[in-house]
Amino acid sequence: MTSEFPSCADTGLLAPGRGPAGAVSETGDPAYLRALLDAEAALTRAQAALGPVRARAAAAVTEASDPARFDLGSLAARAAGGGNALIPLAADLTAAVGAEYGPYVHRGATSQDIMDTATMLVAVRALGPVLADLGRAERALGRLAAGHRDTVLPGRTLTQHAVPTTFGLKAAGWRALVLDARDRLTRVRDSLPVQLGGAAGTLAAFQAYGAPDPAVLTEAYAREVGLAAPALPWHTLRTPIADLAGCLAFTAGALGKLAVDVLTLSRTETGEVSEGSGGGSSAMPHKANPVRSTLLAAAARRAPQLAATLYGCLAAEDERPAGAWHAEWEPLRDLLRLVGGAAGHAAELAEGLRVHPEVMRRNLGRTRGLIVSERLAAVLTPVLGRARAKELLTELAGRAHAEDRPLRELLAEQPELAGLDLDEATDPARYTGFAGPLTDRALERR
Repeated sequence: MTSEFPSCADTGLLAPGRGPAGAVSETGDPAYLRALLDAEAALTRAQAALGPVRARAAAAVTEASDPARFDLGSLAARAAGGGNALIPLAADLTAAVGAEYGPYVHRGATSQDIMDTATMLVAVRALGPVLADLGRAERALGRLAAGHRDTVLPGRTLTQHAVPTTFGLKAAGWRALVLDARDRLTRVRDSLPVQLGGAAGTLAAFQAYGAPDPAVLTEAYAREVGLAAPALPWHTLRTPIADLAGCLAFTAGALGKLAVDVLTLSRTETGEVSEGSGGGSSAMPHKANPVRSTLLAAAARRAPQLAATLYGCLAAEDERPAGAWHAEWEPLRDLLRLVGGAAGHAAELAEGLRVHPEVMRRNLGRTRGLIVSERLAAVLTPVLGRARAKELLTELAGRAHAEDRPLRELLAEQPELAGLDLDEATDPARYTGFAGPLTDRALERR
């Protein structure tokens, strides 16, 4: 059977983590082409609004900036000649505009002005679906936290049962991380700037063509394209890229925390939660694998390395670097896609997560009651004194394991504890501290 895809097509065969189509469609080559053309047309309109460019020229460039008129394959093939795709695109756009108004295409700009502006546009557009999916995840996690405010399960530290906690508090923690990611992404998205500096960041050509004020021109360009206006050209001042890399990597890691907790809690031996629609196995029909959590965990492991490449590009020499700027394009796109897919998977995971309180309660008894030993130390110290309380609990803990007996039963055999309410003292559900109020407080955040 022959394939309909060209041999070089990236169909996502090895990228199930990409998730919904939005993460890919907003970052694919067609999306970049559209952003590049939007950036070119907006620059011409901005200059026309200030006088140096005729309004008819701006209209002609805008009309010609239709992605359907350009051949992506040809642009990609010719990009290697100048080191970026904007050089052949500017030539093709000039030809499409025609002889009369073609000279107004790309007037005063350099390739990096348009490439950087287009990259910011792609990021803003890609972050829209990400933020929408984070909103879905946040709402679902809020429902879980409220619905299981008082559902008790073992708190685990260093892989071992520690003291009781609640599933509501755990879900509230996941939600807090999602909100942290949302806030960081929103803040960075709203600050992403246009790029306008000309050949070496001085805007000299724009001045030569009649622009009266660099700040006014940059602000007009920012309005046309829908991005922020920077104080300076940032050809080698890569704060916007670093900020974007940081919040994307944080988002992947925050969603990874949700994933690894679900992976741990859904193990066969634990069974306290399960994914709503687990994946199958090619060899074992009984399995329902936690696939969404697995893909989230994979994204959390990949994102830091992609962000590291972008941070490495901060050391950009001169007024335009050789290689540092070029090294950003693919890792940033990969990171946007990775986080876009992760946000979608996180929303589906949170919305479909199944919680098993009866298993949680059963697991609380796995240590034969020792999960409340911290509380018992506090309860017994006023009765027996600190030293005797510690000695007795250490002895009974050993016997509980050796004799496979509940700690509650062993405590009841101690004459010195007669009259103590052991049911209350050994009930894990009565030793969750301020988990309930902490959950309530966390859910107040919007």
